[in-house]
Amino acid sequence: MRVALGVSYRGSAYQGWQSQPGGNTVQDRLEAALAQFLDAPVRVMCAGRTDAGVHALNQVVHLDSEAQREPFSWVRGTNRFLPDDIAVQWCRPVDERFHARNSALGRRYVYVLRESPVRPALEAGLVGWSFRALDGEAMQAAAQLLIGEHDFSAFRSAECQAASPVKTLRRIQVERRGAYWRFEFEASAFLHHMVRNILGCLLAVGAGTRDARWLAGVLAARERSLAAPTFPADGLYFAGPYYDPALALPEITAAMDWLP
Repeated sequence: MRVALGVSYRGSAYQGWQSQPGGNTVQDRLEAALAQFLDAPVRVMCAGRTDAGVHALNQVVHLDSEAQREPFSWVRGTNRFLPDDIAVQWCRPVDERFHARNSALGRRYVYVLRESPVRPALEAGLVGWSFRALDGEAMQAAAQLLIGEHDFSAFRSAECQAASPVKTLRRIQVERRGAYWRFEFEASAFLHHMVRNILGCLLAVGAGTRDARWLAGVLAARERSLAAPTFPADGLYFAGPYYDPALALPEITAAMDWLP
């Protein structure tokens, strides 16, 4: 049978999602826990690979297994063998044609940033930081220039393995909540470091060191060297993919209520 799992994790301690020889990735830990739960080797496929330090609210994976278990058993049984900063949130049986990555209609990311004269302490590793005052209206206006189907080469890392830099960015929402800024990104798919590179540019506009015309020029030039430096991963959360509603896969997890 094929099952889909929703997984939340704090990425601070890991070298990203994708399995590596050293074994210190979220995929390595999840597969090891599943292997203990099922007493058999397991490989999973995720909806979207995350970098070192990036967190996930609802990473979706699928796997094939001959084991017959109730959904609650998959959740509790696997979590028994996972570290405290990784937890399966839900389980659903799915058709064998379902694919966590290829079946996704789109993906969402959230970046949480603290605006403050002093750096975060309690939230260290969980939020980004700007000591400069930011203009939300300027950032939202600049963000609208990126909406639509574009060649996002200017926001693509040199290590990106995507077949094409052309993606459809469907939404960017900028909202302030007290001392925190929340940036929401939704797209068909994302390039490696795309969100963090766009965020760095939006913050340059928000701080007044650049304007919207500059951002439009960066997009049109398709040159990574013209954009802002890659912003730290600390406040970046993979909010998860979304699928055909007929699949009835959860898009909300408890951590979404905690996030500023």
